[in-house]
Amino acid sequence: MKYTIFFLFWLFFTDTVNAQNKKEQTFNSGEYTMKQYYFVMLTKGERRNEIADTAIINKLQAGHIANISKLAKDGKILVAGPFGDDGNWRGVFIFDCETKEEVEQLLNTDPAIAAGRLAYEIHPWWTAKNAVFK
Repeated sequence: MKYTIFFLFWLFFTDTVNAQNKKEQTFNSGEYTMKQYYFVMLTKGERRNEIADTAIINKLQAGHIANISKLAKDGKILVAGPFGDDGNWRGVFIFDCETKEEVEQLLNTDPAIAAGRLAYEIHPWWTAKNAVFK
């Protein structure tokens, strides 16, 4: 049993590593397809504390939300949401894009990122194709 679990993990890991340049990987004779998305961690930006004017903050936040809505309507952002504490991590996005460069380009359309109130980390992320939260 122990060796079976190790073998399955090794097989999945090897397939995933070998699929790094592929956007989809199929398992179990086509029953299960993994797809690469991009996980974005939004963090506090370098200029976050420099921007203290409430009117400017509110305008940046409104632009941030409008940008998320546009990218969601365009099918680029699948998941978006803030964290409920006041830590360095501010929120997450999951993008459905072809390349990391495309994700960066779309992130730079966000007024809060452009102003330096938010920063980001981008990571390729794999999950079942067409997975949904319930």
